[in-house]
Amino acid sequence: QVQLVESGGGLVQPGGSLRLSCAASGFTLDDYAIVWFRQAPGKTREGVAWISTSSASRYYAASAKGRFTISRDNAKNTVYLQMNSLKPEDTAVYYCGAGVRPVATFDQSQYRTWGQGIQVTVSS
Repeated sequence: QVQLVESGGGLVQPGGSLRLSCAASGFTLDDYAIVWFRQAPGKTREGVAWISTSSASRYYAASAKGRFTISRDNAKNTVYLQMNSLKPEDTAVYYCGAGVRPVATFDQSQYRTWGQGIQVTVSS
């Protein structure tokens, strides 16, 4: 069964950190670019970060730049999103997606496989 599974979410105080993981099963991530999206209550899903197959290229939304870092370990078939200096506005369900397009894009239609999402709540 081809799937992505996110983990590492939870409740954190403003200014804190979390590391999300996106693990693949049923396929290898080596040939796929990976994207992280998020969706806050009442808002549309938005792209957060993107990483190429070899990690040579990374792209961040303005809201994530300087605070979030996307990385991957192809040997572990896993992609990570390290989130630092978290703000209440980062509260959302976070999703990872896998796609074959080799250029950074937050066009959701370019990603064929998605995880089920994981909640991140930033609150004191």
